[in-house]
Parts: sequence; structure tokens; C-alpha cells
Amino acid sequence: MASYSSLLPLLVLALCHSSAHGSDPASSHNPTQVATTPIPLPNVAREFLESHNQARAAVGVGPLKWSEMLANATSRLVRYQRNQMGCQFANLSNSKYGGNQLWSSGVAVTPRRAVDHWVQEKNYYNHTDNSCAPDHQCGVYTQVVWRKSLELGCAQATCVKEQASLTICFYNPPGNIVGESPY
Repeated sequence: MASYSSLLPLLVLALCHSSAHGSDPASSHNPTQVATTPIPLPNVAREFLESHNQARAAVGVGPLKWSEMLANATSRLVRYQRNQMGCQFANLSNSKYGGNQLWSSGVAVTPRRAVDHWVQEKNYYNHTDNSCAPDHQCGVYTQVVWRKSLELGCAQATCVKEQASLTICFYNPPGNIVGESPY
């Protein structure tokens, strides 16, 4: 997993707030306001998000939020890997996002199983000195629980010819900054 030495510029969302100064409360309703009821997440997105947030809560890190922008980016990437690259791992080293991926032969992997696979690296991670046991890697686990990452987007593709599946998740801002502890 590549280390990132700089954080992404922050994406700023502007919210419009309407108020009725000096008007009658009965006339203060603005008919052009849109209801802000959140759109429910698809089951797959919810499963990715819940699995990540359970691992994060276990170490006292706040939850991630689902990002449609990141989900769309990972969807394009897994489709490309499936259609053009024979379901091989994607090269994420130049991505502006943090990334995890899982390749599995045979049956497709559920989102929960993919995240659980990454979280298994916790067994080799030593938070006290921010190190990983010899002959092991912990970067996919530390990305899952990276405190400064706020958004998540994931996608999967099944590669019939190769009898494999590929799962990719992007994290914004990216984690695994050299010299920083994940939490």
C-alpha cells in the first residue's frame, strides 16, 4: 500500500439557509425549500459502511460517511479491471485517495467478508509503537481505522472468465501517512 505524504484539499459543501427576517411566522415558509430527508443507502453500501464503522468503533475512531463520488470512482475502476485487465489488482499507488482491494478466486465475497479480511490484520498490528509484526503487513487494516479518513466508497466486480471477484474501497482523505499513528 502506498504512503501518502500530503492530504487532499478539502471539499467544501455550501448549504443554503433561508430565514424570514421581520415577517409573519405564518408566511415564513419558503415553498422552494427541498426536504433534506437522506436517501437510504443500498444494502451493499450499508454493509460496507457498517463493517468499516464497527472496526473503527472498536478502537475509538468515529464513523465514516458513504460518498457516492468515491463509490462511483471505485465502480468505474473495478469495471475497468474486470473488462480490460482480466480482474487483476488495480495500481492504486498514484491515487489521490486511500485504497484497499481484495481479490478472491471462486465465489464472490460479500462486503462484510472483504472488510473482515482487511481487519484481520489487526492481529499483527501493535498500536503502542505503530508497527506491524515481522513478515506481515498491516496497511489495509490501518487504512480501515485511519482517524483522519472521513469518507468511504466501495465497489465489487465478478470476473466470470477468471472465476474471481475484485473489491475496491477508496477513503478520503487517504490514510497511512508515514510517521503518523492511525488512531
